[in-house]
Amino acid sequence: MRADNRQPDQLRPIKITRGFTRTAPGSVLIQAGGTTVLCTASIDPKVPEWMAGKGRGWLTAEYNMLPGSTSPRKRRERDGKLDGRTTEIQRLIGRSLRAVADLDALGERSILIDCDVLEADGGTRTASITGAFIALVDALSSLPLPLGEGRGEGALPLLSRVLSANVAAISVGLVDGQPLLDLDYSEDVSAAVDMNLVMTGAGQFIEIQGTGEEATFSEYELAELVALGRRGIEQLTAIQREALGDRWPRFERS
Repeated sequence: MRADNRQPDQLRPIKITRGFTRTAPGSVLIQAGGTTVLCTASIDPKVPEWMAGKGRGWLTAEYNMLPGSTSPRKRRERDGKLDGRTTEIQRLIGRSLRAVADLDALGERSILIDCDVLEADGGTRTASITGAFIALVDALSSLPLPLGEGRGEGALPLLSRVLSANVAAISVGLVDGQPLLDLDYSEDVSAAVDMNLVMTGAGQFIEIQGTGEEATFSEYELAELVALGRRGIEQLTAIQREALGDRWPRFERS
């Protein structure tokens, strides 16, 4: 039995609050058990200099753990000096969202994703990706169609032109020989195998991060963990869809 009495294939309780802040067009507070992340999506009407004039947009992400998110206090990262973990996670968030985004359809503008961890109890990167997708949808929904585009019946809104699928992420691991879904911190630090899966709701893989922590694992165990993670992604997709309601994209781009 897990410390929080969950079944091995059960997600932690998840709560999603959209519109958590007023200043960003996309703003989501996602709570997964004891992990809480504020995900915002802001729009910049220009692109980085190296992309200017190409008619394409850009999407990037920043990630940070606030000092009070852990005990003992996490030292604040200053002057652009990020530790290796922070850099790796924010790159993961950015490329996970770009994997389902058509930057040509976005036009010459940038979407800036910020994921700030308020409380950390494992799975901060996976919660960030899952929440950031919802914030991205809300931000894209605030954008008008490009000038000259049709607005008649059947015309796709910009967000359905930009996004080809939803994206969510979840952790899985082997703890005392037992495959577990959605690890909290105590499970993560004791896991013999730790893995993060980033997938679309349609079951396509975007990224798999897995390692044996002073241990090896078999092909069978790998398949078992992937299957467990896939079931978690299906549940997260349903949660995302419920949270977005009528704003859920049509995903008609192949």
